[in-house]
Order: sequence, then C-alpha cells, then structure tokens
Amino acid sequence: MSKVEIIDQTLLQHAAEAGAAASRRRKNYNFHATDRDVCHRLLNAVEPDSYIPPHCHLDASKDETILILRGRIGMVLFSPEGDVSGTSVLEAGGEQIGINIPHGQFHSLVALEPGSVFFEAKAGPFQPLSGAEKAPWAPSEGDPDAIFYHNKLKELFLSR
Repeated sequence: MSKVEIIDQTLLQHAAEAGAAASRRRKNYNFHATDRDVCHRLLNAVEPDSYIPPHCHLDASKDETILILRGRIGMVLFSPEGDVSGTSVLEAGGEQIGINIPHGQFHSLVALEPGSVFFEAKAGPFQPLSGAEKAPWAPSEGDPDAIFYHNKLKELFLSR
C-alpha cells in the first residue's frame, strides 16, 4: 500500500542528491509500490552529464507526462530517422514547465542545470525498452560515442 507523501523542497533536494551521487548521474524516486503497478509515478533527478539515449514507447498505453519541479531540462524530439523535429526548454516556474509525449515519439532530454528534478507519469507495468524502442541512429548508454552525441544534444540549448 502506498503512503501519503508530501512533495516538498526537502524531498526534491534528497532526490537531487541521490541523482548526483548515482553512477549514471540520475536516479528515480518512485511513488508506485512495484514495477508491476498499472500507474507509474516518480521523481527523476538528472544531472547535466547524464546521457539519456533517445527512445520511444511503442505500447499505446505508454504516453508519458513530464513536469519540471526543479531546474531546467532541454527536451529533444526526433523523427523516426533521427532528425531533430523539435526542442523545448522546460523550467520549473517558467513559461514551459512540462510536456506530454505520445507513444511512438522518439525523445531524449538533457539536464541544463545541476539538481534538476522532474515528475514523470506513465502506465505500468515496467518493461525494459525493446530493440524497436531504442533509437538505432543514436549511441546506447556506455557506448564510447555517447559522450560526443550527448554534447551535440546539449549544444541545441547553448543560447537558451
């Protein structure tokens, strides 16, 4: 059974610290009890040097909603061929604070400030990304080319 939790600045700080300390430089704080739950709700703390490979969710129930609670995030949308089809700077308290991403839409995000934290909601249960959901035109996490590619994504937001 889930418990009542207030989402306050202290929780966001703890989430950000956990993300900064993690080897992948990002960390989830789940509100759902198990990966089998039908609704996943979580905080995701991401640091600027964390590479999130472009991906999509093909299951029609896996639309994804992201709301920025702390910091700034650059959102990148891609065509199926890997061309950038849109970018947005999402910022806590800013003009654009979130995004709803329909299933099948390739996307990635780049933390633009240390300690960035967003709230994410999508349907469960958790399923690892299939091969078809991973962008074939982008390096995977841990690939030697990932740092170069991640830097290219960050450059999309340098003047913003």
